[in-house]
Amino acid sequence: MGKKLTKRSEDYSKWYNELVVKADLAENSGVRGCMVIKPYGYAIWEKMQAALDKKFKETGHENAYFPLLIPKSYLSKEASHVEGFAKECAVVTHYRLKNAEDGSGIIVDEDAKLEEELIIRPTSETIIWDTYRKWIQSYRDLPLLINQWANVVRWEMRTRLFLRTAEFLWQEGHTAHATEKEAIEEAEQMMDVYADFAENHMAVPVIKGVKTESERFAGAVETYCIEALMQDGKALQAGTSHFLGQNFAKAFDVKFASKEGKQEYVWATSWGVSTRLMGALVMTHSDDNGLVLPPKLAPIQVVIVPIYKGLDQLDAISKKVDPLVKELRAKGISVKYDDRDTYKPGFKFNEYELKGVPVRLAIGQRDMENGTYEVARRDTLEKETVPMDEVIAKIEFLMEDMQKNIFNKALDYRKEHITEVDSYGEFKKVLEEKGGFISAHWDGTVATEDRIKEETKATIRCIPIEGDTTPGHCMVTGDPSARRVLFAKAY
Repeated sequence: MGKKLTKRSEDYSKWYNELVVKADLAENSGVRGCMVIKPYGYAIWEKMQAALDKKFKETGHENAYFPLLIPKSYLSKEASHVEGFAKECAVVTHYRLKNAEDGSGIIVDEDAKLEEELIIRPTSETIIWDTYRKWIQSYRDLPLLINQWANVVRWEMRTRLFLRTAEFLWQEGHTAHATEKEAIEEAEQMMDVYADFAENHMAVPVIKGVKTESERFAGAVETYCIEALMQDGKALQAGTSHFLGQNFAKAFDVKFASKEGKQEYVWATSWGVSTRLMGALVMTHSDDNGLVLPPKLAPIQVVIVPIYKGLDQLDAISKKVDPLVKELRAKGISVKYDDRDTYKPGFKFNEYELKGVPVRLAIGQRDMENGTYEVARRDTLEKETVPMDEVIAKIEFLMEDMQKNIFNKALDYRKEHITEVDSYGEFKKVLEEKGGFISAHWDGTVATEDRIKEETKATIRCIPIEGDTTPGHCMVTGDPSARRVLFAKAY
């Protein structure tokens, strides 16, 4: 199959859009701003889900499910929260349709107006905290550690597959605690869980930090985040964890009887990652030939392509390959033997390269005679001939080596694209000519932050937890600055 992908150097945005579609990850749907996630793309998301779900449960969380529809009055209870989401809400106003009397089609039945409009969830804090009021009575009910896997709707006007769609899939954790300290520790722990997943499964290096006041989640006291850098020098927020203080507990009157018998408001967190991680995966690693997937998240880790003339050769190759397939699967390695006779080997090689399958084995008549396989790795496109009795060990080595190599390549790119600047002029020059993260002093004011954003389109991505804490002077105003922060243009 001819890939005909636009080169990243020519038009990175076009390359990304083409790759997502051509690699069978997703496509636009008949609903504006919504996507269809295709089986291959969904298989990657399922692997992400499985790895994250395991981590959540290891840290004591349980899964539940809450309604898609939220009464409008619930959103009104936490003022900053509703203000943050008001412009993105889809609203259900009626509950019935009917046929038009003139035969023109189906119309809304005006007599079926809801007494109270329902909001399709943009996030679930309000419906969940209304529920928690019934679940929490005493300190014995705490901590309450709940996660849900769900879809949400945020009415985006400018959309792009995976990165920004009106409907997307995600998980959202919502926890309740007896003390402020426990809630902050929970929010920090989940940031660490996300960072570990991003680096050790996605092979995406991330910077952990906190958001500025103007960039915080609506209703949060503190927002922790992980920030990743894409190959075009733009940042992408890969996950957030929020310390919500007692804001939602007070809004929904969620109290508990302490050990001393006092009625106290609980302390809250929420945290989430979404199918936006799919976009991060594509943009961090992939190349002009197609997807590059880390082995831990690849739906097919090994593909075996037979090269044959006639059914007799195919039958002989299939008998030789069958024990290998079984042994690899027994070791937990996903493998596909592609014996389709409707496509030539060259087409298959292109297809699996485009789809980012980590390891490709080819076996033909000469390999049968020599007792070998041709082994190709997707990350470097290197090929070598490996004896049949060594091929399993080689594949196991490649699974680990490729995971490390893909991460290190992304890490090297990020190291090369973190630039320290001291003047606003230098900041603008680096932003336009190089991109990436820019480490600079900022005076801590919203006014300066807004000015930088308006003039350069760059935002403060985070105040790094392990960043440079040497005091200095703001690159814009010259006023005192407590530490450097990270700026970038972002998705």
